[in-house]
Amino acid sequence: MTHNRNNITRRRFLTTSAGAIAAAGSVSIVPRHVLGGSGNQPPSETVTGALIGNGNRGKGSWKAMGLGQPRQLAVCDVDKKRIGGEPDNKTRFTDYRRLMDRKDIDMVCIATPPHWHSLICIAAAKAGKDIFCEKPMTKFIAEGRAISDAVKKHGVVFQIGTFGRFKVSPETHKMHASGLVKDLSGVVHRAGVPMRLGRTDLEEVTPVPSELDYDLWLGPAPYKPYHPHRVHYSNRFYWDYEGGDLANFGAHRVDPFQYQYAKDDTGPVEIEPYGPWPQHPDAVGSWGWVELKYADGLGLVLETGKWGEKYDREAGKKPSLSDEDEQKLKAMPDPPKLVTFAEAIRNRQQPGGNAEASHRATTLLHLANIALRVGRKIRWDPVKEQIVGDEEANRFVNIPMRAPWRL
Repeated sequence: MTHNRNNITRRRFLTTSAGAIAAAGSVSIVPRHVLGGSGNQPPSETVTGALIGNGNRGKGSWKAMGLGQPRQLAVCDVDKKRIGGEPDNKTRFTDYRRLMDRKDIDMVCIATPPHWHSLICIAAAKAGKDIFCEKPMTKFIAEGRAISDAVKKHGVVFQIGTFGRFKVSPETHKMHASGLVKDLSGVVHRAGVPMRLGRTDLEEVTPVPSELDYDLWLGPAPYKPYHPHRVHYSNRFYWDYEGGDLANFGAHRVDPFQYQYAKDDTGPVEIEPYGPWPQHPDAVGSWGWVELKYADGLGLVLETGKWGEKYDREAGKKPSLSDEDEQKLKAMPDPPKLVTFAEAIRNRQQPGGNAEASHRATTLLHLANIALRVGRKIRWDPVKEQIVGDEEANRFVNIPMRAPWRL
């Protein structure tokens, strides 16, 4: 993997330099703590980062990265109450763009509302910073493709904030990745998702709190008068910012599903909704279930009412192999082991929840929501990443941003 020389971070430079010096036999001129060893952690192993979005989810995301004790050099939030003022040697920002020029920051942890994820991820990739991004990855489908392309172009590491795929049976993944299972007609995977609704009574004008930069909070989202239910945790129940619990908790359900069935490079071809229509144009409304079907016949049903790993299950026919194919499977090499975010940063690999896989998984959630919003079955081309023969539905694939922001 090549890297833009202007994007080489402090940690990557130290890793390369220390190794080169050691190889040249000049270790004596390098302090012990730089090269590491017993009781000494080299700077190359000390990840420095910035947290963008310092609410409760942000604090949880920082811990979830699994990096041990990364040094948090900066914190960013458009709500000044959330960045605080206690003396802890962290630089505080309200605009994420100001911290991207910091060469001493190796990575960013993004825990903003999803309507901001794409622009911040792309800016971080261009700045050569590794990325840990909360789920769902994006607000609309085209953003995911843009993030994945930017991560690949700039050679940074990306991990989504959900880890269900790491619990998937390696044997099951291998069976589906082998190409030996060609027909999954009648195999249905069911997954439950909770349902909470947005409010449709936000007409009352509410003063914007002095500590909140509401215009920057909205950013690329359409302008709507401020109401406290739009911001912070409950923002997820409005179409402009997320996509309800189907997009929120649904990310935990579809990420392991995609990996289990080896679908990280594709998607469903038909999506059929079952729920009230028309949906409210602003607030996320109620729904029943959505059926998604792949070209090989595999079905996924996302439904409301229950959720959790114990509820995820296969229904109907079980995928299986003939005795001959079982022997072929055993002779095949195992697929590469999923790499954690910490390992990926250290070895410059892409982790299990990488940008491409995350984009493909999040696309399922957006397609389900699009079908619910237009109130009919839609067909998806997973190669062109377009909805087929339905101009109205296809408008939700690449939603215009509020000026001056653009993808």
